[in-house]
Amino acid sequence: MPIFEYQCQSCESEFELLIRSRESQPACPDCGSDELDKLISAPSAHVSTGGLPIASSCPPSDAPPCGPGCCRR
Repeated sequence: MPIFEYQCQSCESEFELLIRSRESQPACPDCGSDELDKLISAPSAHVSTGGLPIASSCPPSDAPPCGPGCCRR
């Protein structure tokens, strides 16, 4: 179920809502108005700062890897 960001035209409140179906008409949680503008949201992505588990367990080497894992030339 997607989460959408809205701004209320009546009170200008910005909020996120989990929308369960396309038929549901969301309403402002602050004033109850259904006159909403859907805002453009940035996509959400989880990025790990650590290396790949396979590559991080390889012994150090000056040679480039030849594929995933510890294959060194």
